[in-house]
Amino acid sequence: MADLRRSPLAHLTFPPGLTELPFRTMVNLRVDPSSETAARVEKALGAALPRQCGQTSEAGARTVFWLGPDEWLVLADEPAVISELVEALGGEPGSAVDVSANRTIVELSGPFARDVLEKGCPVDLHPREFGPGKAVQTTVGPVPVLLWQVEAETYRLFPRSSFADYLARWLMDAMTEYQR
Repeated sequence: MADLRRSPLAHLTFPPGLTELPFRTMVNLRVDPSSETAARVEKALGAALPRQCGQTSEAGARTVFWLGPDEWLVLADEPAVISELVEALGGEPGSAVDVSANRTIVELSGPFARDVLEKGCPVDLHPREFGPGKAVQTTVGPVPVLLWQVEAETYRLFPRSSFADYLARWLMDAMTEYQR
């Protein structure tokens, strides 16, 4: 059967240092972090639920991002994580909702990645404050995103699909002075 999915940015040609990473499994998770249910969820994920703003945790191909005191975004390579989380909730208060089609991922990398982001991001991205493994909800230009620093010169931005085109074009424009 043909794959009928189309990424929100399939129509764009990206310059070096900018790319889209579409079709990743994303789950919005809500659970009381002090509950036994949260412990079951952590066991199912193989990773702890981060407890503070900016924190992430990883287990293999799964990354968990803190979104709020009782809310996380789970990023995974496999859709099975959704049913695993629903099973871990076991009918107790909480939710695991597939939001994979809600966002895409735009990766910005290279020696000027931080400079490009600093043109329109209010977060202090200096390494003393924000480094690899950190992720926060913020804006880049006027677009709300989850911003994750993966490595020293690599950032991943998670805009909603409907804002992805605007964000990608904003980033391409911000990159022009650094292109050779």
